[in-house]
Parts: sequence; C-alpha cells; structure tokens
Amino acid sequence: MKDYTEYIVDQAQKLLAIDSPTGYTKNAAEYLCSVYREMGYEPELTVKGGVLVKLCEGTGTASDPAGGPILLMAHTDTLGAMVSGITPEGKLKLTPLGGLNPNNTEAENCRIITRKGMVYTGTFQLINASIHVNTEFNDKKRSYDTMEVLLDELVENADDVKKLGIMTGDIVCFEPRTVVTPSGFIKSRFLDDKLSTAILLGYAKYLKDEKIAPARTIYQHITVFEEVGHGACASIPDGVTELLSVDMGCVGEGLSCTERQVSICSKDSHGPYHYDVVSGLIDAAEKAGVDYAVDIYPRYGSDADAALDAGIDARHGLIGPGVYASHGYERSHRDGVKNTLGLLKSYLG
Repeated sequence: MKDYTEYIVDQAQKLLAIDSPTGYTKNAAEYLCSVYREMGYEPELTVKGGVLVKLCEGTGTASDPAGGPILLMAHTDTLGAMVSGITPEGKLKLTPLGGLNPNNTEAENCRIITRKGMVYTGTFQLINASIHVNTEFNDKKRSYDTMEVLLDELVENADDVKKLGIMTGDIVCFEPRTVVTPSGFIKSRFLDDKLSTAILLGYAKYLKDEKIAPARTIYQHITVFEEVGHGACASIPDGVTELLSVDMGCVGEGLSCTERQVSICSKDSHGPYHYDVVSGLIDAAEKAGVDYAVDIYPRYGSDADAALDAGIDARHGLIGPGVYASHGYERSHRDGVKNTLGLLKSYLG
C-alpha cells in the first residue's frame, strides 16, 4: 500500500506558503477546494468560509454513536496580526489575531495586506531596536505596546503611510520560514494546524486511491476561525455522532509525546474528552502498531470543544502529530505525520 507521508508533507508546504491568518483565509480555502475536487470529491464552502466535504457514505446511524457519521476537523486559519494604528513616525502598531506572542515574532519579516489588495513588506521590531543605541534593549518587555512594524517603504510620517493605502484593520501575515530537513524534521510557523490539514488531505487521497469503503459516513471540515475559538461552532452535518479534531499534539516538559508520535489527548482546558472515544483511539493505535502517547493539555482548546460549546450532541476526541514550540517557530517530524495517518486508518476502519 502506498505511503502517503511525502504527499502530506508536500501539501503542508503548499498550504504554509499561503497566508491565512484568522479572518483572511479565502485563498487557503480555495486551494483546499481545488485539491479535493482533483481527488474527485465535492467540497463546499461554509458561510463562514470553511471547507466541508463528504468523503464516503457508510451504513452507521445516530442510534449507534460508535458507528454513526463522524466529522474530522482541522483548521487552516493561523496566528497573525492586524494593524491597530500608525505612529507619527510612520511605523505600524499591531493587535494579535489569535495567540501570536510578540516574544516569538521579534525581528520577523511580515506582509501587510491592504483592503485594496496591495501587499507591502516590513519587519516587526522592538521600538528603538539598535542594541548599540538602546541601553534598555535587554530589559525591555516585548509586547504590542513596545514593538512596531518598520515598513520597507520610504516613509517618514503617518501621512506617508496612509498614502500607500495602509489603514487600521489591514491584515499582517508573518513569514512561516518552512524547512524540511533530510532527517525528517518539519520546521515552520503555523504547523498548527496546516500540518494536520495536510494529513486530512492525505487521508482523503488514501480512501480514493485505495478504493477504501469505511463502514462509517465520514466528513471533513477544515475550519477557519479555530484560533479565536469558534471554528467549529457551526456547519456540523446532520446525523453526526462523533467529532474528531486533528490538531497539533503538544510537546514539552511534563508531557510524554514527542515530535515522532501521534498524540491522543484525554483532557484539555475544557475538560475530558469522551471516555469511549479516547479508549477507542488507544485500542486502534495499539492494534495498528502506531507509536502514540496519551497526554493532558491544561492550556489548550480544540474545534471539538467549540462544537460542544455550541450545543452539538456528539462524542468528541482530539489527536495530532507531536509539535514542539507551539505558537512559535514550531517543529514536527515525518514520523509524527505517518503515525497520525496510521491512527486515522486504524480507527476509522
């Protein structure tokens, strides 16, 4: 059977090259629709701008939650920023979109996209960023109050900036800096959650290529507002009895998951995931010989959580490839991709 890991890594690289911070996801959604259509599926855009697609029609019903229709979810919206003001000196002040941390974006290149479609470049820097000049450089707290974007344009004041068409509310996209190493590591901003979006594409391709007919009806929803908490609050197909978020698995102190494993989350900041779903995922991983870890994420929320908060009556779970340095310059591994896809294959039959 074909190994879809390289296909997934390639799709992840293509997605990462498309700017899609929360609120500016149209281009990424259109790309995803084109990929699904090429595979032979019929994706549709939700009113909010997400991508919903039915992969297969099974025989399970809502009377059997374990065998009823399941919705797989990943998100293509990422962290980013928005112009919140222009200084008298012609610098840009920012407000974050999602949990973009200024400590992780200092000296990062970015793109400013205006309402008229113009694109300008700049760098997000500490105010007075020259260490030979600023005696408080090392002690200054990095925050959106103490940092600004220097435009790569000949501007000297706010009026010069406004003449470019830049205004409050313009989208700011940060350079992902995607690298795939010969040893299998995948490094980039925004692996959360474009890597798992690519994994869902890989699973969809696997079903088509191998002519697999799972017993369950399977949908995929690529959401576009996950980073601000309401990605999957709507557009749940009728009859769905289970929600499975495929997002990043956390890697760090106190957790057992590595970048080469698939993470199965048993509890996050919203509470425990459905006991039977978590148990079923563990059984499926062990049956398939998938390298996995079970962890608790006290500072995490998922699309599955958002759907339940919106009142959806369904079982829910969360899995994903291990990702280190979340919401910063993130790192995962081809093995984490392979194990996540392997778990999906085993769990869904």
